[in-house]
Amino acid sequence: MTTVAVLVGSLRKESFSRKVAKALVSLTPGLKFEFLDIGSVSYFNQDLEATPPADWSALRERVAAADAILFVTAEYNRSVPGVLKNAIDVASRPYGQGALMGKPAAIISTSIGAIGGFGANHHLRQSLCFLNMPVLEQPEAYIGGTGNLFDDAGNLTNDGTRDFLASFGKAFEQHIARNVKR
Repeated sequence: MTTVAVLVGSLRKESFSRKVAKALVSLTPGLKFEFLDIGSVSYFNQDLEATPPADWSALRERVAAADAILFVTAEYNRSVPGVLKNAIDVASRPYGQGALMGKPAAIISTSIGAIGGFGANHHLRQSLCFLNMPVLEQPEAYIGGTGNLFDDAGNLTNDGTRDFLASFGKAFEQHIARNVKR
């Protein structure tokens, strides 16, 4: 089964991004998803490249083992959260050979506001383009109003969002099939 590494750009315990990611997982049974803990990855420092820290190696190995990558992120200051950018910087090295190079990807950005993390989504696309990652173009996924989409148990309650995520999951599965390098 096709394996997708999931990188969630929010560390908050009740992260709406993580809830959206879990909802997508439940609606996409044709893919195997593995959530990677990016909060424990130490800061990228090129001086450490000769002897990478164990947490860098672990992240790189898990990313390399995946067939594709799903990024689900909140927007911080109209951009990508630092923890997600750090994970990308670590996994993209060594330069030109990183574990992310060429892997099919999809982005879902989230926000409690109305524009659904548009800035984070497009900043992230710039980084992934540089890494030669074919990113799912359509449908684009900007999930706004996330504070009103889940019940107290974290279950998605909005039928329109559920339908959208199901169609997004199918499109991502097709995108991976077209672009995965085996």
